[in-house]
Amino acid sequence: MTQTGAPLTLFNSLTREIEEFRPIDPKMVRLYSCGPTVYSTAHLGNLRAYVFTDTLRRVLNWKGYATTHVINITDVGHLTSDADAGDDKMEVAAQKAGITIWDVAARYTQLFKGDLKALGILDPSLWSVATDHVQDMIAFAQVLEDRGATYELDGGLYFDVTKVPDYGRLAGHQTGPEVGRIEAVEGKRHPADFAIWRKSAPGENRQMEWLSPWGPGAPGWHLECSVMSIKYLGEQFDIHTGGIDHREIHHCNEIAQNQAFNDTARTGANVWMHNNFLVDRTGKMSKSKGGVATLGALVARGVHPLAYRLLCLGAHYRSELEFSLDAVAAALTRLKRLVIAIATLKAEATLDETLIRPAREAGFGKGASLDWQRKSLEDGLSGPALAFVGRFDAALSGDLMTPQALPTLDAVLTSDLSTQEKLRLVASFDLALGLGLLALDRRALSVRPEGVDLADADVEALLDQRQQARATKDFASADAARDQIKAAGVEIMDGDPLRWEWRPQLSD
Repeated sequence: MTQTGAPLTLFNSLTREIEEFRPIDPKMVRLYSCGPTVYSTAHLGNLRAYVFTDTLRRVLNWKGYATTHVINITDVGHLTSDADAGDDKMEVAAQKAGITIWDVAARYTQLFKGDLKALGILDPSLWSVATDHVQDMIAFAQVLEDRGATYELDGGLYFDVTKVPDYGRLAGHQTGPEVGRIEAVEGKRHPADFAIWRKSAPGENRQMEWLSPWGPGAPGWHLECSVMSIKYLGEQFDIHTGGIDHREIHHCNEIAQNQAFNDTARTGANVWMHNNFLVDRTGKMSKSKGGVATLGALVARGVHPLAYRLLCLGAHYRSELEFSLDAVAAALTRLKRLVIAIATLKAEATLDETLIRPAREAGFGKGASLDWQRKSLEDGLSGPALAFVGRFDAALSGDLMTPQALPTLDAVLTSDLSTQEKLRLVASFDLALGLGLLALDRRALSVRPEGVDLADADVEALLDQRQQARATKDFASADAARDQIKAAGVEIMDGDPLRWEWRPQLSD
């Protein structure tokens, strides 16, 4: 498959350099992304990682690369901290909720997938669930044991990090007491050694427990990603993604397992990519303070989910993204302006709907090609229009520089291009951005906040009442209707065909 446009360059956390991307197999890029631990609702910081990964995948597809993308679901093994001791997050969540661990996993997996859909994130080629692969993990651990990379303690089977080359390279340093921040466990040979298999303690009542050569227990968290990535993508694949918090421990341990299993220095993926943190300096995200830590909480305040996606795209994935309600409000306003401008264009021209509908509606996950859609949209464009394509492509090809790509979209909308070409460019660019710009309308962006007494029909009735009162110069009644509407959190837009919209609750 031929790459379209400028060469794609990506920052490789393993080398700490921006490198030209060269797939192992030009016909299929293989991509693995660390998925959620489904013990609670994903917070906005978690979701930033999947906006980043989805953008990467969309850009690869937009530039002509087919992808096989695997995301795992962690439903066992992830401990309550980075320390290699303590309880499994899933077991703790089940005990607190008074339900089975399987019910916890099902509930939060469904909520997580719902959040991804709301954010316009494409389904991966495969969802890989940890508990479906425990026997694979046991077999993998046996290979590590046979190759002398592990040792057994009373608490379980441990990986010996001195058995692999350059342990900790991904984190930027070699082995040392500081690597991994792992709690001391009696008998461990090195502070960074970590559990491959955790034996159930005598008298421990675990809901998730399997028999193994080392006794009843459960796999360590790090094991699952090595096992599932190798099973579905091969011993060496193209790209592995995750949050920057995985770079220091989880991915270092994953690489070590891969090297021992392969009996080579190969790390599992050629390119390791990490998005930076979502930073909250205001405290507005704090769950304990009734904040907006989750996408659902943001929507409850009247913010459309795609405003959060746009907020993420407005910062480079390797930069910290500062969260504030003002920033969210600005992203929502920016999204509304884009939709209003595009609605004006759509009113002026008719474009083949099969070319402009969002990729998820076109059945992308079932085999439709973003590359084909892009080529169809850009076929026959004028020189000035193709110049915009070049600018947009250059931004995305430069390590996914979305903050530079978005102004190119703005420039298209204010350019002298024909209406038809503007719409074609918007449709093409949005295949990579994933904002659903041609499917959104202004009313959809007006999300009703929770706790509002008035229904949409009530607002319409009050607006009609206000209009009639003004027509008869009954200004007192008109003002009373206006005040009632505004008190309910509605913005009145006189002279606008939309008439009104819900006001997001972005202040405390």
